[in-house]
Amino acid sequence: MTISSREPRGSLLLTRRDVIALLDLDDCIAAVESAFRSHAQGRTLPPGVLGVPAADGGFHLKAAGIRENRPWFAVKCNGNFRHNAERYGLPAIQGLIILCDGDNGSPLAVLDSIEITILRTGAATAVAAKHLCRDDARTVTICGCGNQGKVQLRSIARVRPVQRVFAFDADVTRAQRYAEEMRSECGIAVEVATDLSAALRQSDACITCTPATSFFLRSEDVQPGTFVAAVGADSDIKQEIDPLLFARAKVVVDDIEQCATIGDLHHALAAGIVSRADVHAELADLIAGRKPGRTSHDEVTLFDSTGVALEDVAAAVLVYQRAIERGMGSLVDFGA
Repeated sequence: MTISSREPRGSLLLTRRDVIALLDLDDCIAAVESAFRSHAQGRTLPPGVLGVPAADGGFHLKAAGIRENRPWFAVKCNGNFRHNAERYGLPAIQGLIILCDGDNGSPLAVLDSIEITILRTGAATAVAAKHLCRDDARTVTICGCGNQGKVQLRSIARVRPVQRVFAFDADVTRAQRYAEEMRSECGIAVEVATDLSAALRQSDACITCTPATSFFLRSEDVQPGTFVAAVGADSDIKQEIDPLLFARAKVVVDDIEQCATIGDLHHALAAGIVSRADVHAELADLIAGRKPGRTSHDEVTLFDSTGVALEDVAAAVLVYQRAIERGMGSLVDFGA
């Protein structure tokens, strides 16, 4: 059953194809920024996360609520299995988001999570880059040349004048494909980097989005003035960033509790290199103007991005509202 422009009774089912048609990167960036602003203003339910390990992968549940035009709540269940593509021809990350009415708990929609997860993660980097990346940043190194690496480049290019990109991946063939595709799509110079240290010495920004379980981004290779976005670590076994970098960088996190548990910050804390008090701010603090972002040309800034559920709520609400407006999706009454 299709729906009308009036909000229906029941739960709206939206496939990945529906989400792709309804969610674009620019509006996702705006929605994520608005969600963090609401968080700073105390108009959210605190985000929470639960991780469950499994053989060769794992599951996580992320949940949060937000009050903007009305109260909303969402929970996302994602599976993350890095060998899915070669073993089963499936995405590494897949799952569902349940969006609920924040006043009465009614399930409003069930959405495929893949596209929302990809876009909202890039959107958070774009929002952080507005505050932490130099205005004149033109050269970026992308570590990890999968789908997330693509959206990360699209995202930072929305907010900074990117002209040159180094593509680094453990799979050089994948990096070559990435360079060809993104060079054609973005109209900028994209080249494969086989020497990460050399690429970093020439970079104004570096974004890491890999499944690494030991750090590969060394502190000594990060030049003064660089913005680093650490995106890959979303469980306590993942790590991309040298803990020593946390001691010399202005560190901003998406959520202090979550990053201290499953982010790259977790490893720096465990090593005793920094304490929670050394973290400069949460992203919401910068957006609300409570704390400054970059304050000098030469300071190193580091954004630890574990992907908070506020981002999922913001994107899911946007998709749901547009689906209602356009009459898309199918209705199911789970209570019947």
